[in-house]
Amino acid sequence: MSKKEQNKEQQEELNNQNVQEEQEATVETEGTEEAQPATEEDKVQELGEKLATLNDKYLRLYSEYENYRKRTNLEKADLLLNGSREMMKAILPVIDDFERALAATGDDEGVKLIYNKLIKILEQKGLKAMEVKGEKFDENLHEAITRIPAPDPAQKGLVMDVVEKGYYLNDKVLRYAKVVVAC
Repeated sequence: MSKKEQNKEQQEELNNQNVQEEQEATVETEGTEEAQPATEEDKVQELGEKLATLNDKYLRLYSEYENYRKRTNLEKADLLLNGSREMMKAILPVIDDFERALAATGDDEGVKLIYNKLIKILEQKGLKAMEVKGEKFDENLHEAITRIPAPDPAQKGLVMDVVEKGYYLNDKVLRYAKVVVAC
C-alpha cells in the first residue's frame, strides 16, 4: 500500500470518528428533557477540547508516519549493503578452488591473474577475508573443526591452522572460519 493510500485511509478514519462524535453529541443533547442553552464559555471550552483531541490524533499519526519512514529507509540501506549476500556465498567455493589450484600449480600466471582480478572485484563489493591464524579462538568468528595439543602452554586457545577461510561482507560475518585450535 502506498503512502498516499495510507494517508488517505487514515484521514477518512479521522473524518468518520469526527462525524460519529458529532452524532453522539446531538443524540445526548436531544435526549435531555430540559436542554439548557449553551453559553459562549461552554462552546469555547468544547471547541478547545475538540482542538486538543484532534491535535493529539494528528501528532500521533505524524509520529507513526515518521517512524515508518525511518524504518523503511533503514531497511532499504541494509538491502543495498547486503543484497548480494547470497551471491557472495555462492562464489566462496570458487575462491577456495582457485586457492587450491594456485597451491597445486605453483606460480601459474594465468590462474594467478584471474584469481587476483576476481578478488579485487569482490573486495570492491565489500568482501574481506578473515585473518585468523595465530589469533585467540572466538566462537563468534570461528568454527572449531578439531583440537590439537598446544606445543607451548602460551599457545593454548589460539588458532593453529585454518582449514577453510572465513569472510566478512560489509563488516558482517558471511562465512565462519573453520579452524584447528590448540588446547
